[in-house]
This record gives sequence, C-alpha cells and structure tokens, in this order.
Amino acid sequence: MTFSLVARCAETGMFGMAISSSSPAVAARCAFARAGVGAVASQNVTDPSLGPLTLDLMQGGMSAPEAIAEVQARGQFMEYRQVLAVDGQGRTAIHSGPKSLGIWTQAEAENVASGGNLLANDSVPQAIVAGFTGAKGHIGDRLIAAMRAGLSAGGEAGPVHSAGMLIVDKVAWPVAELRCDWTQGCPIENIATAWEVYKPQLDAYTQRALDPREAPSYGVPGDE
Repeated sequence: MTFSLVARCAETGMFGMAISSSSPAVAARCAFARAGVGAVASQNVTDPSLGPLTLDLMQGGMSAPEAIAEVQARGQFMEYRQVLAVDGQGRTAIHSGPKSLGIWTQAEAENVASGGNLLANDSVPQAIVAGFTGAKGHIGDRLIAAMRAGLSAGGEAGPVHSAGMLIVDKVAWPVAELRCDWTQGCPIENIATAWEVYKPQLDAYTQRALDPREAPSYGVPGDE
C-alpha cells in the first residue's frame, strides 16, 4: 500500500525521505530521520518502533546494513515488515519480509534506497531511485522528482491518498516536515505545492529558532 525512498545529499549531508500510500496519514507512522545519522522508512503492516530503533543503532556506530541486520534479529513479525535505511556514509540497506503485500520490490544506489508494496508493477522502486539520482538541486527537489517518477512508473496498484516528506539538516528538529494526510486528489502534488511555498522560507525558520535577532522579518502586519 506504500512506496517510499530514503536518501542522503552527498553535498550537504542532509537526509530526507518521502512516502505515499493509499492509507491515511502514512508519514505519521512511517517517516523517520535524524540529523547527522540517517533516514529510515518503516512500512507495510507498519511497526513504527522500528524507525527509531534503526536510527539509534546507526547513531551508536552501526552502518545501515548492520543496523538493518540487527533490526531483523530484534523485530517482531519481520516477515510482514519493510524497513529502508541510509546512513551518514551513504550506505543503504533494505529489509522486505516475504509477507509484504501484493507486488513488492526494492532498489538501491549510493545515497538512496526505495521500496514499495502493493505496487502496480515491480519497476516502481527502480524508477524512484533513478528519479532521485537524475535530479539536481536541493534534496527536497530531488525527493519530489523521485516520487513523481515512481507515480509515473505506476505507483501503487490503486490510488494514493496520503504522502509526506521529511528533511533533517544540522539541527535537532526536522527543517522540513510536510504532510498530506488525506485527499481524493494527488497527495504527492499537494506535497510538491507545499514544498514550493516552504522551500524559500526554510532557512529563515531555522534562523528564527537559533537566533531571532538575526532572522529576516516575518512579513506579517505589525512586523517592523
């Protein structure tokens, strides 16, 4: 019911992930990232605890493949789970349990991994990886390009209704966390529209948190 990617920007060290599903509020359960550590997707009959666990293992010194192997050993009902990870060196790993739903498959390249279940066809994750590696610019732009590529390749077997994009940088909180929890339209395009609005303001929101004295004006009535 889901397709996603986790990714690292080799130039900036930012991590990001994007995801879409026919289920409501997919990003609330499946999207995880930690600055300086990595990004994780936990999906397909989702166990949200596997996301923080994978990040903790990588923060403790494990590579993405080592962390996924440990999650496979510790997790419950792993035959139903899909877990994707990318670490600070751009190494990737994916666990896809044999009881993943419908057509399920995965694809990896340096700095990016994609997986999906209940897919329209088995080419979707590879299209997502190609969409990310072939795109230029901010990691957010590349995540959107990748998800659009996955949708163009067929996406999920049925219509998707929710999507999300999560980006972390050098601070302890996400610098971007955009979600469409339910729509009858295209949730990926809703996220893309939100990103167009948010991207020019991303640095300003971070600066306001770090030191509002150095931040740009708020652009609202009464702001001087």
